[in-house]
Amino acid sequence: MSTVFIAFQTNDDTRPIIESILADNPHAVLDEQPAMVKINAEGHLVINRESIEERIGRHFDLQELQINLITISGHLDEDDDQFSLTWKN
Repeated sequence: MSTVFIAFQTNDDTRPIIESILADNPHAVLDEQPAMVKINAEGHLVINRESIEERIGRHFDLQELQINLITISGHLDEDDDQFSLTWKN
C-alpha cells in the first residue's frame, strides 16, 4: 500500500478540520511544519463533514477545505458528506 496525504495551512480555521481527520483516521500520522500541517496515511484517508461540524458548531460545506488546502496526494472521491483520498494500485 502507498501513502496518501493532505496538507493545510496552519491557522485557526484548519485546527478543527485537522482534529476531525485525526479522530476519524486513527492510522493517520500528523506532520507539523511552521506554516503547514500534513496528514499522511497508508492506503486511505477520509474527511467527514459531520465530524467537522461537531467541532465547529455550524454547517460545513466540504468545498470550504479548498480555502486552506495546500496539496493532496491520492485518488480523490468527494460528495456532500465525505472527502476521501485512496491509493489504488
